[in-house]
Amino acid sequence: MKLPVIKHLTNFIEENDQDYLIETIETLEALTEVSSLKDEELDVIGELISNMYGALEVDKMIKEGTPQKEALNVFMKRVLGSIDK
Repeated sequence: MKLPVIKHLTNFIEENDQDYLIETIETLEALTEVSSLKDEELDVIGELISNMYGALEVDKMIKEGTPQKEALNVFMKRVLGSIDK
């Protein structure tokens, strides 16, 4: 996951609507079922999906009243904490 990408997507949600991200995630998930995709292509799609889910989580925290910068930091600490386990 990349924090600048998640921040950009969070701004996109704020300016537009989270439904765009949800529909994009669904589309990318459907693409992963294409049998001719290479591992590298699946990795890129997976990274995009992860960043979009991250942006949705950060957006949820922002809507609950957490400032964007703090929400991004809390989210990344949670992600890094789960990796360390």
